[in-house]
Amino acid sequence: MTDSPVNDGKAPKKERMRFVSAEQVAQLAGVSRSAVSRTFTPGASVAPATREKVLRAAEELGYHVNDLARGVLANQSRLVGIVATKPEIGFRAHLAAALAKFLIQRGSIPILINTGQTEDELLAAQKMLIGHRAEAIIILSGSPPASFLELAQRNGQPLVVIGRSEPDADHVRAGNSEASRKAATMFFEAGRRRLAVAGSNTGTPSIIERESAFLSTAEGLGAEVFIGRGADSDYESGITAGRALFSKEVRPDAVYCANDQIAFGLMDHVRQEMKLRVPEDVAIIGFDDVPEASWLSYQLTTFRQDPLVMAMRAVELMERRLANPDLSPGYERVIPELIIRQSFRP
Repeated sequence: MTDSPVNDGKAPKKERMRFVSAEQVAQLAGVSRSAVSRTFTPGASVAPATREKVLRAAEELGYHVNDLARGVLANQSRLVGIVATKPEIGFRAHLAAALAKFLIQRGSIPILINTGQTEDELLAAQKMLIGHRAEAIIILSGSPPASFLELAQRNGQPLVVIGRSEPDADHVRAGNSEASRKAATMFFEAGRRRLAVAGSNTGTPSIIERESAFLSTAEGLGAEVFIGRGADSDYESGITAGRALFSKEVRPDAVYCANDQIAFGLMDHVRQEMKLRVPEDVAIIGFDDVPEASWLSYQLTTFRQDPLVMAMRAVELMERRLANPDLSPGYERVIPELIIRQSFRP
């Protein structure tokens, strides 16, 4: 009979994580530790035969350079912070993914920080990124307070904001007002006279710009104007806005939604609860063109923000700032493209 192992009541020891070191590579290759360092330092001088030995040993051992240690020595990492509220929802999810793609392509390490929109939450995120010597911050949500900008400037940390304008920061914005004015004009030219905007109480710069441009254009055309808002910029808020707009005796015959998520909720309310037809009874236009907009259930006419274009412009502004910290703030405005589907055909 085989003896069972003795159980002394103690949990088995966990092995510490042990990465392959440059010293191990040097020993296997038969070279000095400094030769390994020079081999993996761009532009450093190292004999071809030595380089070949080092690379062969590194491949055999599975060695990778300790970028964290290098960043500490240089007082800067390759981390780039992406700061966003609810980054999993709607257009922000696709924008965050596009930013990660471009940052990785340039050799940066994206780090996503899911934060709120209060000053304390934003400053906590920023201090974390400064503590880790992030080379830049790209912020997707929440208007950064003045203290946020000042702290970044004092530390020489580039800051790019997307979806809002900040006087002292590089920024990328969509052509919100252009698209919104076009939406109101198209509705009116199609014979719609009771025009509504379904928006949000979040008060973000993009939402405010879309709502105000649509409303001022509709009023200028002489249309009857309605407003419905939800608490946020999501699907549930679309339902809330729909109930506010269609609970009255006089109802809109066309609705411009501040984003696609709101449009989906409003469209479901109009069809499922009000038993109205889209677009025959109510025409609907959204904003963003997230993938769900093309689903057969929605077929939403909307204005497309291209997350790849927005992300590319943001990374370009970041690189521009890293190359020359003294440049005046850069500004990129990306005009959305109208995508026509079944919810409204001009």
